[in-house]
Amino acid sequence: MTHSCESCGMPIETGRYCAYCVDETGALQDFDTRFGRMVDWQLRERGGERAAAEAATLAYMATLPAWKDHPRVKAGLA
Repeated sequence: MTHSCESCGMPIETGRYCAYCVDETGALQDFDTRFGRMVDWQLRERGGERAAAEAATLAYMATLPAWKDHPRVKAGLA
């Protein structure tokens, strides 16, 4: 049975976070690292301008348990 990574939404088998969202110790990456990587992924997959990718990423992160209450996410949606 699979469920979703609480940080990026990717399907995973076990744990709270996928291998892409944790550091070498297994801890969740800091916000800036995760945000930057998610924006870069969106630009590679969908193209477009960085500002639009950043706004879309913040909106998506607001739906994820790991980030929905983060101050940067809340400020970006205000």
